[in-house]
Amino acid sequence: MVRLAMEKDIPKIEDLLSQVDMVHHNGRPDIFKIGTKYSAQELKLLLKDKKRPILVATDENDEVMGYCFCIFQQHIDNSVLTDIKTLYIDDLCVDENLRGKHIGRQLYDAAVKLARENGCYNLTLNVWSCNPSALRFYESLGLTPQKIGMELIL
Repeated sequence: MVRLAMEKDIPKIEDLLSQVDMVHHNGRPDIFKIGTKYSAQELKLLLKDKKRPILVATDENDEVMGYCFCIFQQHIDNSVLTDIKTLYIDDLCVDENLRGKHIGRQLYDAAVKLARENGCYNLTLNVWSCNPSALRFYESLGLTPQKIGMELIL
């Protein structure tokens, strides 16, 4: 089952945030410190923000197995961008012990449904090149590159 996250889910979300952090830290320790993206207090505030829904996939006991942090974005009257409404997936994670069971697909499908229900033109996300399994996962869902970030380390 996929539903909106609640305060009771915060401890598991924090655990999953740590798992994501380690993937990024291990892949790019020059960029990512060991830590978590959000504190429990920040998560409490995010849970109340209608423009930043957090979806969770739960098991039959309502225990969180994965999450999908979303952000509604729209650039009204921008000088170069159209006014399209986008659902941006800020972060998607399935517990490392539960991967391969299509939980990520359920979260992604729920995000697509949320985007459609809210009149979005598209759904976007970023994936770090140091995470090839995530890249393969998103490609398997039919996502294609929209833009590519490049760097020169000095």
